[in-house]
Amino acid sequence: RFMNPFIFGEYPDIMKKNVGSRLPFFTSRESNLVKGSIDFLGINFYYAFYIKNNAKSLQKKNRDYTADTAVEFKPFPGNGTSTDEIPVIPWILQELLHSLKNNYGNFPIYIHETGQQTRRNSSLDDWPRVKYMNEYIGSLLDMLRNGLNIRGYFVWSFLDVFELLGGYKASFGLYYIDLEDPTLRRQPKLSSVWYSNFLNNRTMDSKITLKIEDNSSAVSNTPLMHAST
Repeated sequence: RFMNPFIFGEYPDIMKKNVGSRLPFFTSRESNLVKGSIDFLGINFYYAFYIKNNAKSLQKKNRDYTADTAVEFKPFPGNGTSTDEIPVIPWILQELLHSLKNNYGNFPIYIHETGQQTRRNSSLDDWPRVKYMNEYIGSLLDMLRNGLNIRGYFVWSFLDVFELLGGYKASFGLYYIDLEDPTLRRQPKLSSVWYSNFLNNRTMDSKITLKIEDNSSAVSNTPLMHAST
């Protein structure tokens, strides 16, 4: 609903009701300046939640954003091989993008950030990440063919980095970084091979995935080597 000001010049009525005086007020001039000022939508997407009504949260004296939504969040059941992995549910992203189109118009869309989480471990074989990209990119291509104005897709992330919620224990990178090596040596994961194949072939042909699986031993069976001191 934070899109409403850019399209209609005002926040939605339910947001005004729940947030009250804490919600910034638009003057007529400000409303006209904001309305129609958007060039594209940038979306960060990882996972979704079930929600159910929780109106009693509005009775709290000191409320935050979560309380103002007046809903209770419930996680989707996982479908990965590890509790650390993000569930792969492409239809949720489809529903989100179709909802945005139906409510606000077919604006150019860039998926600014999306990716699969794994733990830093002793292998470069990150098939959960390959599966995640294969499913979601395939879903986006279907939506593109059906008329959605999708302009770009950015994987999070190129390298393993410090994550806001997981620190150095969580891994999202296509390349592993050896934190015990003074030079921070990089090593490609299986997902980097898959993504390179996808970009070079410009297709979601299942044979690409099978080809990588058949020839993955050079990468997937390679242990993460640490520099000796």
